Amino acid sequence: MHSDVSIARFKQFPRLMWILLFGSFITRGSYFMVWPFLAVILYEKFALSATEVGLILSCAAFIAVFTSFIGSALSDRIGRQKLMYLTGTLYIISFSLLAEVDSVNGYAIVMTLCSIATSLWRPLTSATIGDIIDDPQTRELAMQSLYFIVNVGCAVGPMMGIWLGLTGQQSSFYITAAAFAVLILLLYWGFTHQALQGVNGKVEQVPDELIPAMGDATSAVKRKPAHVSRRQVVAILLQDKLLQCLIFANILCMFIYAQMDSSLIQYLTRANAPDLLQLISAMIFTNALVIVSTQFLLLRLMASYSLIRRIQFGLVLLVVSQVWLAHNPIDLFWGWIGAIVVMSLAETILFPTMNVHIDRLAPRHLRGAYFGASSFYEVGFAIAPLGGGIILDHLGGYWLFIIGAILSLVVIYLYSMLETLPRPDFAAMKQE
Repeated sequence: MHSDVSIARFKQFPRLMWILLFGSFITRGSYFMVWPFLAVILYEKFALSATEVGLILSCAAFIAVFTSFIGSALSDRIGRQKLMYLTGTLYIISFSLLAEVDSVNGYAIVMTLCSIATSLWRPLTSATIGDIIDDPQTRELAMQSLYFIVNVGCAVGPMMGIWLGLTGQQSSFYITAAAFAVLILLLYWGFTHQALQGVNGKVEQVPDELIPAMGDATSAVKRKPAHVSRRQVVAILLQDKLLQCLIFANILCMFIYAQMDSSLIQYLTRANAPDLLQLISAMIFTNALVIVSTQFLLLRLMASYSLIRRIQFGLVLLVVSQVWLAHNPIDLFWGWIGAIVVMSLAETILFPTMNVHIDRLAPRHLRGAYFGASSFYEVGFAIAPLGGGIILDHLGGYWLFIIGAILSLVVIYLYSMLETLPRPDFAAMKQE
């Protein structure tokens, strides 16, 4: 499919889409001022081992994964709008608490709340985009744009934190809480405007006589699908073998990527890498800068390739980055940056394409459930800090990245067999 990134397609974005983009920028920017430094804070404050830090991060993420699936599926029934307000409120409470806690148990509890909020927010945002934008090409551009703006926030956040002297300071979590308070107000304004067009985050029946007056956005909600019970949703997901294989492949992929956020930072901290905080900030900035500067160029260059081919190419780059990280000397600053450049190019291809892939696989009336199921990718993020910590404590940094390279090859194989796997007969289900 040819990806049209013209100005005309951007003009098709409804007001709520622009609010989601701006909100993602301010919340991600403030989030990345301090969150990546939590492993350093826990090590310096409590002298925890790599495995202990990993266990805290992994437990928080595990709980969040299952909460996210339940919440996202529930959004098909009660509406994205209510759940987004609740999730935003949870963000405000949890990040305010994170600015004050001063014990290992306190960190473990509050980080769990933060992780739940984060894992709920991502699939809710993706499903909402599907609700408010009907045209597939415009919707793909919207998802690419969301990923782009998130990474602009990731690039600005760490550097802004350094300039303001906030990097690694616990009190700066209040900034993230304040950013979400602003976003909730903007969302209320956006949803109110969108509701006038008949879209409030739930799939609704729109009377035919109102369609001409309500604009293109209503075509996404013109026909009301038959009600699907929670048990039926689970049965459908269990029948979709392609989805299950995709989830497993992406769990492995996320396990590899999450090492950058947790185990790589722990490895550099314990190996006494020179200029540690500057190196960590530079790696986060480089990661985001590469994505921001190359995303739409790569989107155009790879437009003629299938989604599967794009993802496999990204995975080859991921293998290269892992081998580079394994062999880079601890004191070679620009060597770490170079490896992150390659890893970031892989991420630029992989992450937004994964969201588009799910969007194409999901039936409209089960979009929330499918994006919720895709949140099980986060199991990879969940087990990464603990798994990476154990590997670091027992095998060292070299094997952490060599294992990452091997797992990348496994993911390439899994993607090669996806199209041979059976799926439910959705047409027959609609007839029933």
